[in-house]
Amino acid sequence: MLHSLSGRASIHACHNCPVSSSGGYGDYKANHLRQMIRSSIISLLLLLLYSCNGEAPPSEDVVTAPSRDPGIARLTEAINADPTNADLYAQRASMEYDKKNYDAAIADMAKALSIDSTNIEYHYNLADVYLDYYRSRLALRTLERASSLEPNNVETMLRLAETELTLKQYDDALVTLSEISKIDPRNPDVFYLLSQTFLETGDTARAINSVKEATEIDPDFTDAFIKTGQLLFAKGLPRAGQYFDAAVAIDPEDPIALHAKADYLRDNDQIGEAIKTYRAASLADRQYVAGYFNAGLLYLEQDSLQPALSEFNLVIKNDPVHIRGFFFRGYTHEQLGDPEAACRDYDVALRFAPDYQLAMDGYARLGCK
Repeated sequence: MLHSLSGRASIHACHNCPVSSSGGYGDYKANHLRQMIRSSIISLLLLLLYSCNGEAPPSEDVVTAPSRDPGIARLTEAINADPTNADLYAQRASMEYDKKNYDAAIADMAKALSIDSTNIEYHYNLADVYLDYYRSRLALRTLERASSLEPNNVETMLRLAETELTLKQYDDALVTLSEISKIDPRNPDVFYLLSQTFLETGDTARAINSVKEATEIDPDFTDAFIKTGQLLFAKGLPRAGQYFDAAVAIDPEDPIALHAKADYLRDNDQIGEAIKTYRAASLADRQYVAGYFNAGLLYLEQDSLQPALSEFNLVIKNDPVHIRGFFFRGYTHEQLGDPEAACRDYDVALRFAPDYQLAMDGYARLGCK
């Protein structure tokens, strides 16, 4: 289980969005932090759903509810036969986590830790669930316990620093990153997180220098190249485009790198190339519909209605619950003079999001029934 709230360079799943989008070193570099960093590009648009105040740790008593998932059911049978096997609880927690059954996952991980409190991976997994469940302070406490077990564990310290950054505990994050630097002075993830810390505390110059250092230490650090390009462009400094090109060159089928480059092209009024690159992002990963969506928006802004309609069709085909996909397809139908099709799409959008004002306005404007 992997997670991050602060990591990857900020990329908007759409530009000028009216609502939130529907649908972020060694082995550690490859396996955890990069995915932590990557995940934040998508989770950046999510609103914080739970307060960090007043959180209480879960009970360690596991309430086993019947599950229709055969894998979970088999693990439950195995647990009943061997109730002191911590790894079985951890395995079931992982499956519950994948299904976003966070309470069940937390209960199982708490039980696993009650059996084996020294297992660092169990602490990581529990912290990951807390983070995805918007219980960041409980994640922080969990990682602090893990750090006390192995004080010089760089992976634990990086996770801890990132969580401190998530909670805007900037001084604590800087202290943790400084401690990591004493152990591993050229850890590129440290420089990346330092960059984010400096950026959030208003020191853009140091943020740029830090993330550049990360790219120099690790020339395959895609996210650092994206972040450098974004910071340079935001400050009106030269060479921003070269960093986006470098990010794509590392992995030409990385949808996040392609999306970042497309954003840069769009903001430089290279609309045709931006559309092409957005589409390339979704073609690289069919589940990554943000590319199709942004291409559709750009076509719509250019009054290219049929191409826009095609892009929104692809959004909905690959993500049947994409609320804004339905709204903008409906709006495109409306502009094409097909009110019945527009009403159908507005209706679907409102079924998913009854308070979606733009869909409500469209529904009323056309007198949909």
